[in-house]
Amino acid sequence: MIEPEPTSNAADDWVARAASLGDGLSALGVRYDAAPVYPADSMALLTGAGLHRTFAPTASGGEHFPGPVERHLAMMDVLRHIGRADLSIGRLFEGHVNALELFGWYGSDAQKEVLGCRLAAGAIYGVWATEPPPGVTLAQSDGPVTLHGEKIFATGAGGVAHAVITAQPASGERQLVVVRADVAIRADLSGWRVRGMRATGSGRYSLEQMTVEPDDLLGDAGDYDREPRFTTGAWRFTAVQLGGIESLLGETRLAMRPATRSDAVQRARFADAVAAARTAYFWVRECALRAARDDPDGPAFARMTRGVVERAALDVMELAARITGTHSAMDGTRIDKITRDLSLYLRQGGPDYARDQAALAWLDRDVWGAGDELW
Repeated sequence: MIEPEPTSNAADDWVARAASLGDGLSALGVRYDAAPVYPADSMALLTGAGLHRTFAPTASGGEHFPGPVERHLAMMDVLRHIGRADLSIGRLFEGHVNALELFGWYGSDAQKEVLGCRLAAGAIYGVWATEPPPGVTLAQSDGPVTLHGEKIFATGAGGVAHAVITAQPASGERQLVVVRADVAIRADLSGWRVRGMRATGSGRYSLEQMTVEPDDLLGDAGDYDREPRFTTGAWRFTAVQLGGIESLLGETRLAMRPATRSDAVQRARFADAVAAARTAYFWVRECALRAARDDPDGPAFARMTRGVVERAALDVMELAARITGTHSAMDGTRIDKITRDLSLYLRQGGPDYARDQAALAWLDRDVWGAGDELW
């Protein structure tokens, strides 16, 4: 497969494309929020702009960025812009980008070629790791290797074309497996009754008796859990959340009437919201840079960034409600939808544990490092 030559304005071009889709994604988001189904039209906007291939391995048709720093900063801004438009689509796209990263790190040449063909046809991927006990297992008796079990909170279940899932072999560490994810009879969205992030369709997906071919095994057992990539990768969903915070801040500003803007107390609240949003931005950007370098301290940074972004989001949501009053709770307003989506999206696993682990790392030494240690 021919790899594209690097271009100096590649990052700016892809970020501009993502920004240009904002109004369209926002409008479609209202529709999918009211009648939650897989947001095919929204995802079609992304594939139509080529964004679904941007961060794929170059052997699969992905953009050839000058280096990992440029690539990660472009990824951050694309995720932010999509998150600003619709957090549900941002969550779906972040899962797709996560899958592309896994292919880039662990995929064989043949798997990358297959990925390129599927992306050329507009395929969207997900990554599913959450499961109820006893988990998803790989088994083989006299016949082929098969999967057993199901995934829960499987974003895009029944809608995305393929998913990279984790499965437990008879012995050893977890194995990544690429599976079909759009088999309607395997998807159960009946339990996804939520007030926000409705269009993500994060339901259950049965993998029972699904046959696994050798080419479906991505990388080696244990690759998915390898640090620093596993934990540091959380920076990507914080970038989407950051986009939601920034959008909420912008909508709050637009909703401030002249009387509100002339009130010093309300202006102070708005200033607090700006500071919170920009603080989150600086941490997400720094974490993206650490990820670009495979920094051994990336996990501590990601854990701290999760808490910083959560705190910023909670503060901006409260400040938006105090500034705009009843308007913030009106059905059909952007402030209401963003708040509902963001409230749910913040509920990532183990926030207290993540913050505590970050604190332990900083107590040991100033993880910020880079010649600017405080202790």
